[in-house]
Amino acid sequence: MLATVLHGPGDIRYEDVAEPKILKPTDAIIKLAATCICGSDLWPYRGLQPQSGPAEMGHEYCGTVVEVGSAVKDIKVGQFVVGSFATSDNTCPHCKHGFQSSCDQREFMTGAQAPLARVPLADGTLVALDRVPDDDLLPSLLAVSDVLGTGWYAADAARVQAGSTVAVVGDGAVGLMGILAAKQMGAERIIAMSRHKARQELAMEYGATDIVTERGDAGAAQIKALTRNVGADAVLECVGTNESMHQAINAARPGGSIGFVGVPHGVELKGEFLFFSQKNLLGGPAPVRRFMPHLIDLVLNRKINPGKVFDQVLPIADVAEGYKAMDERRAIKTLLRV
Repeated sequence: MLATVLHGPGDIRYEDVAEPKILKPTDAIIKLAATCICGSDLWPYRGLQPQSGPAEMGHEYCGTVVEVGSAVKDIKVGQFVVGSFATSDNTCPHCKHGFQSSCDQREFMTGAQAPLARVPLADGTLVALDRVPDDDLLPSLLAVSDVLGTGWYAADAARVQAGSTVAVVGDGAVGLMGILAAKQMGAERIIAMSRHKARQELAMEYGATDIVTERGDAGAAQIKALTRNVGADAVLECVGTNESMHQAINAARPGGSIGFVGVPHGVELKGEFLFFSQKNLLGGPAPVRRFMPHLIDLVLNRKINPGKVFDQVLPIADVAEGYKAMDERRAIKTLLRV
């Protein structure tokens, strides 16, 4: 079959690969209805993350089960499913504690920018719908797989609650989903940090009340100015750079919380800085599986529309253009039709 393969920085190809097969009895094979490009895919695309050779790309997915391993008991052939980018058995102590992305058997999905994909630990990773969804809901269900689940985790980790003042560092797809999540959780004020008009407009549509264009120390200072020199109750860090992480911490009030979900690159935090900040930090790879049933329900009942974050839709054969558009910030997030 044809699939997306990264051969090196800037070198993405849609080319022949072997079809996925059941490798373990807990595996499933799904036929994808749609897939997409993640902001984290841009790190290796830009040469900022080492790779040992050609890599099959993609970790966001939804579609129909076409084959299951002999140990798969709950997921059935023919079901429409959504799965997390981090696989999990959903039974280990960490899974039961709500941190499926730290499952004892965790694997990170790969190879989902393709017509077919192998999903390890199918029973614990996949959530089956009770019906085939309407076609217009596919973008939103695909968002549940990672970008919405990650934005939701950022808000959850930052302890957003009714009446909170929230700041969101990062105006990419995850940051925008964090705004949506904060609004759903009852935040009273949501400050989006963005310099891009189209992203600002979508941020306001998802629930942002204020826009701050400054970054770094200037951005944190502007948050303080907007909050009578107090700072935000909750800050969502959705970028992963040293500047964005410090900006997030500095924008929070003492005793406030930072949910950090940007994949870190070059982040260095000094102990003394953390000690005197007196703030809560929780983050890492999002335990999307914890939130999936609730998020799927919100989507199916049309209470949220995270699929609007896909501002570019391409046939999967044009995946290289999707990477280029996202790299050049001509697209927020690209959906690939299979």
